[in-house]
Amino acid sequence: MKLPKNIELAYCTNVHRGSTWEETFHALEKYVLKVKSLVCPNHSFAIGLRLGAKAAKSLIQTPNLTAFQKWLEIKNCYIFTINGFPYGNFHGERVKEQVYQPDWSDQDRLDYSILLFEILENLLQFGDEGSVSTLPASFKEFHPPGEIPKAAYKNISKCALEIERIEKAKGLDLHLGLEPEPLGSFETTSETLCFFEQLHKEAKNDYLQNVIGVNYDCCHLAVEYEKAKVGLNLLKESGIRLSKIHLSSALRVKPNKENLTFLHSFVEKVYLHQVVVGKEGKILKRYKDLDIALKQESEESGNKGDEWRIHFHIPLHASPEKPLRDTKDHVLETLDWLAENPSACRHLEMETYTWEVL
Repeated sequence: MKLPKNIELAYCTNVHRGSTWEETFHALEKYVLKVKSLVCPNHSFAIGLRLGAKAAKSLIQTPNLTAFQKWLEIKNCYIFTINGFPYGNFHGERVKEQVYQPDWSDQDRLDYSILLFEILENLLQFGDEGSVSTLPASFKEFHPPGEIPKAAYKNISKCALEIERIEKAKGLDLHLGLEPEPLGSFETTSETLCFFEQLHKEAKNDYLQNVIGVNYDCCHLAVEYEKAKVGLNLLKESGIRLSKIHLSSALRVKPNKENLTFLHSFVEKVYLHQVVVGKEGKILKRYKDLDIALKQESEESGNKGDEWRIHFHIPLHASPEKPLRDTKDHVLETLDWLAENPSACRHLEMETYTWEVL
């Protein structure tokens, strides 16, 4: 949807199942068009397309791409962004840390991301702006502390050169947004700044600043106990491009005995739900997943902090009932910042993928 100040808002389709292009297109027909009919029946509707590698390889084939272009025109829909974080299947089976594989040290991740930009180039009009979001290089567990593989920097730099090549034909403005996430190779704003400083040293590519930026996920940064305006101002001051903003909300709770018992109902086998324990707004410790946090905290009598923030995407339109809370305040603060800095980022995407496990 086109919003004031030249800002775009998309509905991210990673909420729906779809590993193949056939499954993805089925979800567009069955669910996304229903959303459009409720939200903006008489206006053009922006779809934030989630494409796994298998679906992307199928869609790039000329008959499929041509048919999809015609479908978008007939249904009065358009694409300006693609979610390129999950490479493989994202629903119905264990995903967990596998969502980071292949990471940016792997040629497959580079090839997949370039393919997404080639698809996006075909779906955009001359002079348009397009974005692809991706993982924060890798997962901390996959490499020694503080030692992000040099191959990741090299592949991101190669991707920047390919983006530059792809965008020239239509005079497009294309960019890749790396998405800080709890326990990703970089997860906080300060770690993000360090990563980009090192990336520019490794890449030695002046053009990289235009095409490689940050995908700011409100859920993720709220889990890190960050204040949106502080982090966003630091990114702006550093000159790092704000590629896209994910409007998303996380789970938060006071860690008393009753609430921790209730949290067991949120333990599930598909997604990783990182837990960050805080006290008075300061981080005490991190856990890889909710079940690990609950088990360890039940076995220890140590400081459980005064709040847990959990990487569990929950609906934006409906806060949970007490005793649970959400991080919607971070979303609102982000939107307030964007109202003050409307030229800082044109791409917004609503991203909540956990409906099935909820």
